[in-house]
Amino acid sequence: MNGKEILQELALRYDSRAVEGMARYGITAQKVYGGWRTPDLKRLAREIGRNHALAQELWASEIFEARALATLIDEPEKVTPRQMEEWTKNFDNWALCDGACLNLFRYTRFAWAKCVEWNSRQEEFVKRAAFALMAGLAVADKAASDEAFLKFLPLIKLAAVDERNFVKKAVNWALRQIGKRNRRLNRAAIAAAREIHRLDSRAARWIASDALRELESPAVQRRLAMRKATRPRP
Repeated sequence: MNGKEILQELALRYDSRAVEGMARYGITAQKVYGGWRTPDLKRLAREIGRNHALAQELWASEIFEARALATLIDEPEKVTPRQMEEWTKNFDNWALCDGACLNLFRYTRFAWAKCVEWNSRQEEFVKRAAFALMAGLAVADKAASDEAFLKFLPLIKLAAVDERNFVKKAVNWALRQIGKRNRRLNRAAIAAAREIHRLDSRAARWIASDALRELESPAVQRRLAMRKATRPRP
């Protein structure tokens, strides 16, 4: 399928009620069709296959579903820092931000650097992208060292006072995912959450309370203990 055919296929599922429902959850864009669920887009992405050039064409359409599809078919090894910057400029909702970070950006060789760089930015969805990437790396990068994630905790503490809803939720997400990686990072994340809770900020108190509820839960502690027990000896 070429770009024109894909856009025609996406347009066939226009659903005004679904568009209204998405808007209630903060998913808005230049153009939204509404009738495509994530599993449907993933199936279409598998049919299309990886295609860097086609991903650029779909992204340029400004259609939400086409951009979501672009994050699924692009080739991480061909993504450049310039592309990542250009795409983040177009983030106009949390779903597109998270999709780009989880489907594509976290698999690029620039992901770690962008976590730090975007943390210093003030645009809401660029700032969110920094922490969505941290959360994604905590899940996907199995070879990364604990030290690499420990370096993120000071950034999480600094951003915890950001009262913007889409930022504070991503900060919380990153803290929780880092803390579920292993027992050492769990202890570090819990300590960071307790420090965050003492900050004079409603956002910080929510981030910390919610993270501690999960990170200290019996379910998480059991999983971490089992993971340590089953880890092969070197």
